[in-house]
Amino acid sequence: MNAIKFEAKIKKKKTKIPILGKPGGGNRTVGWEGTGTMTVHFNTSILRKMELEYMNTGKDFYFDITVTNEDPTNQLGRQTIKLLGCNTDEALLTKFDASSEGTIEEDISFTFEDAQMPEEFAQLVGLEG
Repeated sequence: MNAIKFEAKIKKKKTKIPILGKPGGGNRTVGWEGTGTMTVHFNTSILRKMELEYMNTGKDFYFDITVTNEDPTNQLGRQTIKLLGCNTDEALLTKFDASSEGTIEEDISFTFEDAQMPEEFAQLVGLEG
């Protein structure tokens, strides 16, 4: 896909726990949920074909997304994040916009089940741990 905008994040799931002598209690993390959104050019049928197969067979599909951030004008190098087990939340089957100046975009929301970071930015001087 030709992505224009992309964001993926995790949200921690927490539960309240009582703590003796602390009226407010505490919070314990008990899991997480990965979600993301992307805006892409509406110029490929691949996703629609998979959504139609799901509609016709009930067989859902999962895919991986790899995002690399790199600015060649600095010394930080690049960071690559792989999102694994991605699954769309909804599907846009067709669209048109007669007032468009030639580009049609679509927004896609998804969940993911795991993530990896095979490449990370270099340390900034002064921020070493």
